[in-house]
Amino acid sequence: MTENPYLQGNYAPVADEVTAHDLPVRGQIPAELDGRLMRIGPNPVTEPGPNHHWFVGNGLVHGLWLRDGQAQAYRSRYVRDDQVCEVKGWPQTPGPRYTEIGGGGANTNVISHAGKTYAIVEAGGNPVELTDELDTVARSDFEGTLPGPFSAHPKRDPDTGELHVTGYYVGLDELQYNVIGTDGRVRKTVEIPVPGKTMVHDCAITENYFIVFDFPVLFDPELLEKGYPLPYRWFDDYGTRVGLLPREGEASDITWHEVDPCFVFHPMNSYEDKDGRVVLDVVRHPKMFATHLDGPNEGRPTLDRWLIDPKGGPVKESRLSDEGQEFPRHDERLIGKPYRYGYCGEVGDEFVFGGLLKHDLQTGKTERRAEAHLQYQEPVFVPRSADAAEDDGWLLAYAHNKDRNAADVVILHAQDVEGEPLATVELPERVPFGFHGNWAPTE
Repeated sequence: MTENPYLQGNYAPVADEVTAHDLPVRGQIPAELDGRLMRIGPNPVTEPGPNHHWFVGNGLVHGLWLRDGQAQAYRSRYVRDDQVCEVKGWPQTPGPRYTEIGGGGANTNVISHAGKTYAIVEAGGNPVELTDELDTVARSDFEGTLPGPFSAHPKRDPDTGELHVTGYYVGLDELQYNVIGTDGRVRKTVEIPVPGKTMVHDCAITENYFIVFDFPVLFDPELLEKGYPLPYRWFDDYGTRVGLLPREGEASDITWHEVDPCFVFHPMNSYEDKDGRVVLDVVRHPKMFATHLDGPNEGRPTLDRWLIDPKGGPVKESRLSDEGQEFPRHDERLIGKPYRYGYCGEVGDEFVFGGLLKHDLQTGKTERRAEAHLQYQEPVFVPRSADAAEDDGWLLAYAHNKDRNAADVVILHAQDVEGEPLATVELPERVPFGFHGNWAPTE
């Protein structure tokens, strides 16, 4: 068995899909929570090679169904890529594919849009449509309207319901900005030239801008030749910049703004202040894939703020929190708008999962929730109601319970993250450390 750290402990894959009903609950699940808490991550179906990277395992999607104060069901299902289907003896998944890379799989995020559920990934893989029960339906190109790659991180405009996304792929010399309408079809594509084949994991929006990242982690064909499944690494001389593209503009309208060398997987949020400057809050890694080619382990990731004047001038960079953290979330009714509260998963050295952090960006106060036996994954905020105030709702998170060697789903009141959980749901299986998920309310 390999000693790769991303195959040990709760990073290790689980063997089988699981279905369980009427799960044990400590405490009381809020009656308003009616829907599915979904998340996804890598779960290799075969023994990976010596150069295994955490980001490339086959996708395993998880769902917890809550209704009437009960934890009605838990399901885990493979996203049926070519390798999964071959190993399991299942029929191949139908549908278009933009590239042959990845065998048609997705392992990074799971979203709901236009009445459908999708497992999604970056770097050329198609979205994979799932049923409400998380079974694979088909690879998708949004009814033939997606011209190229998609991404793991579309941003939903809370005013229009449209998705905004950056796509990239090694076969393209540019990035693609796509807008997916509420009908589930792409209505706009802008091709954005960049100097290199850069990894672009996420994006951001404000009222007037789509925000593009161009960072110094680039495709390296030498790594591909050496058998690395994720052939991207740090290049010192590439530069680090943020692009502001007017949302209804063209590539020629973009303005680029240099920042100190770093890498960002995830912004927390972005908005425009009263002076028209863009406020961009990000989890900043000092480097990425410079010395570690198996996962994101190049120094402590911190929460930083970049203040960008579209008219020009240096970007003002400041530190909001020096705690090690990743997977930032906030009240997504405020995507692209001024906001006060953010929530993160705590990560320690060697990207060890830990507690939860809540940031009050108005007062500068950070609250930390930590229990020795729990390792929290990405928190998800669910408002109490459609018109509830910011922070009036719940934080839901899958956590690895080291005492049980299985997963708990912990439900906290967002205004009392250090207090007793409102409820803890005990799942019958481990949920390996993975990436992202979302709450999908019952339609």
